[in-house]
Amino acid sequence: MVSIDVHNAFVDFPIFDAKTRSMKKRVLGKVGGKIGTDTKVPIIEALHDVTLNLREGDRVGLVGHNGAGKSTLLRLLAGIYEPTRGSARIQGKIAPVFDLGIGMDPEISGEENIIIRGLFLGMTAKEMEKRVDDIAEFTELGDYLQMPLRTYSTGMRVRLALGVVTSIDPEILILDEGIGAVDAAFLNKARDRLKDLVKRSGILVFASHADEFLFELCDSALWMDEGHIKQQGSLRDVLTGYKGRDPFQDMSKETLQRLGIEPVATTNGGE
Repeated sequence: MVSIDVHNAFVDFPIFDAKTRSMKKRVLGKVGGKIGTDTKVPIIEALHDVTLNLREGDRVGLVGHNGAGKSTLLRLLAGIYEPTRGSARIQGKIAPVFDLGIGMDPEISGEENIIIRGLFLGMTAKEMEKRVDDIAEFTELGDYLQMPLRTYSTGMRVRLALGVVTSIDPEILILDEGIGAVDAAFLNKARDRLKDLVKRSGILVFASHADEFLFELCDSALWMDEGHIKQQGSLRDVLTGYKGRDPFQDMSKETLQRLGIEPVATTNGGE
């Protein structure tokens, strides 16, 4: 069973200055000394007492200002960070997508990068070999797939990376907002593939500042603030609390129609 269970989790980062950076020097400099007892070290509490339980079918958006703890929480869920206190139990194959370019080698061909990037995302080489033709058709890169990645423009690299990402079969999909930083025309083409990717995943956790993109992929949300969960609930309710207004008021009629949402009536003097 795919699941995420985080209970009273904290993630702390010690900050060492030039005098206290070397733990070895501190310990060896005093016979019988214990790490952290002879000199106080400032601690950054990136996550504070976070409790979260997700099951298969959950589609959760993370919202909050920069530095609120969204990326730290994603990395905790992906197993990159361990909680310094509390617990985090993750069951299922995780595909962490924090940066479209991670796992790409500029010196090898686009086709070879498809395999490498797939391995990074938890797929096998055979699974990725079966997906090469589909990714090639989607990216429209043609003969460039036989050329080194360093010959690609930024847009071409994004096409390749997004093609790989949307071809995987994750049980738990962890998306950071950087996946939305692609050119609008290509993102429109990729929209259906992104929706299919989310459908194939058991659990989705997606951090983004883009309301429209959140409504495309999620139905519930967490509002992160100063490392803790300030509000949890439906996506619309959480965004309303975070922004102080109904998020639909900022969307065009065309966007609302595409999302299958009735246009919001505007009133004067309303909250």
